[in-house]
Amino acid sequence: MKLLVTGGGGFLGQALCRGLVARGHAVTSFNRGLYPALDALGVRQIQGDLADREAVLAAFAGAGAAGFDGVFHNAAKAGAWGSRDSYHRANVVGTDNVLAACRAHGIGKLVYTSTPSVTHRATRPVAGGTADTVPYGEHVKAPYASTKIVAEKAVLAANNAALATIALRPRLIWGPGDAQLLPRLAQRARAGRLRLVGGGDNLVDTTYIDNAAQAHFDAFEHLAPGAACAGRAYFISNGEPKPMREIVNALLAAVDAPPVTKSLPFGAAYAIGAACEAAWTLLPLRGEPPLTRFLAEQLATTHWYDMGPALRDFGYRPRVSIAEGLKRLAATRGGG
Repeated sequence: MKLLVTGGGGFLGQALCRGLVARGHAVTSFNRGLYPALDALGVRQIQGDLADREAVLAAFAGAGAAGFDGVFHNAAKAGAWGSRDSYHRANVVGTDNVLAACRAHGIGKLVYTSTPSVTHRATRPVAGGTADTVPYGEHVKAPYASTKIVAEKAVLAANNAALATIALRPRLIWGPGDAQLLPRLAQRARAGRLRLVGGGDNLVDTTYIDNAAQAHFDAFEHLAPGAACAGRAYFISNGEPKPMREIVNALLAAVDAPPVTKSLPFGAAYAIGAACEAAWTLLPLRGEPPLTRFLAEQLATTHWYDMGPALRDFGYRPRVSIAEGLKRLAATRGGG
């Protein structure tokens, strides 16, 4: 098949491209930049901005006489900080443009990478939740989560007889090749600046990178108009919830970083997050604040999910356990 991946240069994006190429597909990636790693895979790259509708329409026209058979819309502006407009343009306007391009060019299948953050509700725990039992968040403080809610709803509403859509919500993706989460954790741990919030006993789900990609492949294979998974959202994880302290220290150990031994009470962390947000808003400070209120809530709260719906509707089973993933990470030192 001819397949298009948005954001193919990112952590999950590269895993999607690798897996699709390995399965014999002709892959094109639409990116803001150009990536040598994708060139090495034989992935055709088109450079452009998702918020530019004409650029998206042109990219989605496909190569040659035949258009694309499907799209993996993985690109997004993530992170804990930034202007609401920048998140809106990337996540809402960008997704609207992807949907418009799919319709314009008769593309029949769209797998959308969402996030469990669309269901964030302060410190309300989620234990074994599904997309049917856990509602969307309300009064969400973080622009990433609030714009992903809008985008996911648009993707699911677009599902019809001409365009089958599905939204996947992978939880905390990690593994070799991660240039964001693990390096930041390791850097702070080595500097003695890493703290758990609320003690670290809250159970959380995580997702090994190969499992996150596999869920997308499984979903694409089963997706079709009228399919059980069409027009629906699914949480994705390893299905092995662990205490926050245990999984963080296991990841740190795998990249030769010291364990985190100190913690902050949630109230103190929340207050620090609020102060950081105020400082980064009022002062010309670079980068992201070390803590936000949203992040404090996420770090202190139980979040794990039921993989039953994903297994039932498109056969997703995590193939790489956390223990095996940690071995692979340690072997490559992929996050240190």
